[in-house]
Amino acid sequence: MIVVVCPGQGSQTPGFLAPWLAEPAFASRLDALSEASGIDLAEHGTVSDADTIRDTAIAQPLIVAAGILSFGALADGDRRARLGGVAGHSVGELTAAAATGILSDLDAVRLVAERGRAMADAAAEVATGMSAVLGADEDALVARLDELGLEPANFNGGGQVVVAGAIDALEALKAEPPAGARVIPLQVAGAFHTRYMAPAVERLAAFAATLTPADPTLPLWTNRDGSAVASGAQYLDLIVGQVSSPVRWDRCMEAFAAAGVTGIIELAPAGALVGLAKRGLRGVRGVPTVAVKTPDDLPAAFDLIDQSA
Repeated sequence: MIVVVCPGQGSQTPGFLAPWLAEPAFASRLDALSEASGIDLAEHGTVSDADTIRDTAIAQPLIVAAGILSFGALADGDRRARLGGVAGHSVGELTAAAATGILSDLDAVRLVAERGRAMADAAAEVATGMSAVLGADEDALVARLDELGLEPANFNGGGQVVVAGAIDALEALKAEPPAGARVIPLQVAGAFHTRYMAPAVERLAAFAATLTPADPTLPLWTNRDGSAVASGAQYLDLIVGQVSSPVRWDRCMEAFAAAGVTGIIELAPAGALVGLAKRGLRGVRGVPTVAVKTPDDLPAAFDLIDQSA
């Protein structure tokens, strides 16, 4: 069973879309996604610098558009029917919504553009940030976060938890981490997936109410708890709530293992999630992975799907 995974914010790098836009079909498709999002995705995916594409309002539509392009190439023809399921990490859940047919590609980028703007505005209200914590005992980490008023934002598996909150509290955590843990500050604009994003949830819920979701046509797992979701309306509600609640990617990987995963393909801009799978996919060793970073990676992904038939 091949699972397709869709990366989240932080996976983008300057110029990463340039190899895709060398092919006219991809360039034309990106033009339509740019128009729908109100953002020049081609410019930001080819010439914008790292600081520009770190802006939440730009990064999120850019990542989802890249995922839509690469999924369209990956799942062309009968290969789509041979996929075992899809899951997205954080904003990647909107890529997953498009991949599974819950939203049209254009509605997905419209929604993610609103999500990015709403989260950027919420982050501007209070100075907050995020840090990755590696190697901590989870119970000890949660107790330390409670002391500092911080929150877990991403449970990524393999001993990695991303935490978020006030800047001074993050600095205190770095100065005195739980035993055996390392704390690495992240270059992000705010405390995503925490209570600080409550204003963004309200805006996103209002926008989502204007959309008409369909039920997924491929198996789909949610960041809420790794469970399978069969209702498009339910999934859209989960996407909205996810903005201020933790991403449980660890439980998504547990669900992949329980379902009998035999291979993982990560959509563009790929790399982070196949890395997490290699470290944190419990009970399954040696699962082959393909990171689709450029069109040159597609043949390897095709081979993985074909071998699973």
